[in-house]
Amino acid sequence: MRRPLEGLVESTYSDLVNQTFHFPQEDFKVEDGYLMYNDVDVKHLIDKYGTPLKITYLPKIGMQINKAKKMFETALKKHKYQGQYFYCYCTKSSHFSFVVEEALKHGIHLETSYAYDIEIIQKLYEKKKVNKDTFIICNGYKQKPYTQRINKLINSGFKNVIPILDNKEELQAYKKGARAPFKLGIRVAAEEEPTFPFYTSRLGIRAKDILEFYVDEIEGNEDKYQLKMLHIFLNKGIKDDIYYWSELTKIINLYVQLKKICPELDSINIGGGFPIKHSLGFNYNYQFMINEIVALIKRTCKKSNVPEPNIFTEFGSYTVGESMAHVYSVLGQKVQNEREVWYMIDSSFITTLPDTWGIGERFLMLPINKWGNSYHRVVLGGITCDSNDYYDSEEHINEVFLPRLNDTNDQNGEPLYIGFFHTGAYQDQISGYGGIKHCMIPSPKHIIVERDKSGKLIDWVYAKEQSAQSMLKLLGYIK
Repeated sequence: MRRPLEGLVESTYSDLVNQTFHFPQEDFKVEDGYLMYNDVDVKHLIDKYGTPLKITYLPKIGMQINKAKKMFETALKKHKYQGQYFYCYCTKSSHFSFVVEEALKHGIHLETSYAYDIEIIQKLYEKKKVNKDTFIICNGYKQKPYTQRINKLINSGFKNVIPILDNKEELQAYKKGARAPFKLGIRVAAEEEPTFPFYTSRLGIRAKDILEFYVDEIEGNEDKYQLKMLHIFLNKGIKDDIYYWSELTKIINLYVQLKKICPELDSINIGGGFPIKHSLGFNYNYQFMINEIVALIKRTCKKSNVPEPNIFTEFGSYTVGESMAHVYSVLGQKVQNEREVWYMIDSSFITTLPDTWGIGERFLMLPINKWGNSYHRVVLGGITCDSNDYYDSEEHINEVFLPRLNDTNDQNGEPLYIGFFHTGAYQDQISGYGGIKHCMIPSPKHIIVERDKSGKLIDWVYAKEQSAQSMLKLLGYIK
C-alpha cells in the first residue's frame, strides 16, 4: 500500500482512495460525488432523517450466511467429507429481533450465552421462527436461572438443545432438572496466546481432565444423557497462524481419543472468529481457511480410523457486523496547534462505538460527501467532555485522512458527513441500548433498510433519537 502524500493541492480525497486501494468495491462506490453503501443512497437517508444516524441493511446478513454455507459446502465436497456442516448465530453479537429473525430465514441455528437468551428462544418458537429441531447451543458459565431455563426447553420437547459444560459441576443441574433424555457438549479450555496476561482461558474444562470426567460422570448413562459435542473458541479468531492450528489440532486429537470410547460423540464446534472488513484494504481468504480446517479434521480422523464429526460454527460478528453503519456530521473544525486539526462530530464515540474507546477497535471509515475536495490529516472528536472521546487512526494506516472543509472545489456548502461502516456487532450491547449514556449523549435514531419482494429498497425508523424525558425518567427525575 502506498502511503498518501499530504499537501498536494491537486490531489483530491477520491485520488487518495483510488491510489491506495482497489476501488470501487462490491459494497462501496461513489455516484455523483456521494458514497453508496451496498447500493444504499446514504445521502438520501441523511436528508430524510438527519444525523447522527444508525443504518442497518438487513440483506447483508443473509448474504454473509449464504456465503459461508456455500464455502463450507465446497470444502466438504472437495475433501469428500462425510460429516455435515451447521451454521449457528451467536445472539450476543446483536439480540435485536430484526437481526435474529433475518438470520433465521437462511436455515441457521442459534447459540446462547445467558439465561435471558432462552426467553428469546421461547418467543421465536411462539412466532414459529424456530422449531424443536433447531440446534440451541448453550454456552457460558451458567447460573441457576440459566440452567433452569435450559431444562425447561429440554422438558418441553426441544430435541437439539445442547448445554455446553463450562465446568464439571454444571452437569448436576441437568441431571436433577431434565426429565427427558438430553445431549451434552464440553467446552475445552484453550491455551491463550503468549501476549495474554494469563495462560489458559477461564472458560471450559481442562483438556487433560475431560477423558476422566467422561468415564466417571457420563459413560454408562446413555439412556439419560449423551456427550455429542466438543467445543472450542479462540479469542483471536480463525487466523492462519501457528497458534490457531495448534489449538485446533488439540481439540481434533481429543475428539479422536473420545470417539473411540464414546460412539455418541459426533460433532466438533470450532466456535466463531471469522474476521470482517474493517478497511478497504481487507484481504482474507475465507475459502482457503475453510478448506484447511476441513482437510485437517478429515486427515486426523482418517489416520485414527474414526468417523468424521459434524462441524458447527458460531459466527456472530461475521453474520451481523457488516450490516450496520453509523453516520455523523462534522460540526466544525478546531486547530489546536501546528500539527493537530480536530473535526468535531455530532455524537460520541464512547457512547455509540464503544469498541473504539474500550479495546482500540478500528472500523472502516469513509466520508459520504466532498470526495472532490483536497484532504488532510485530522483527529475526530466526540462531543462529550471526556478526553478519551476521539478517533485518530485507521486499520490500514496509523492516521485519519478526510476531505478539507471549505475547500475551493466544494461548491454546495453542505457539512461533511462521515460514515463508520461494519459496526453491527456488539456496539449496542456494550453501550447499553436505551439506557443512560456518558454525558447524557442520546442514542441516535436507528433506520432499517431492507428490500421488498420486488427487490426495491425500503427504509423505516426502528427507534427515534433518545429523548431527554426518557433519560430523566430512568434517573428518577420524572415519575
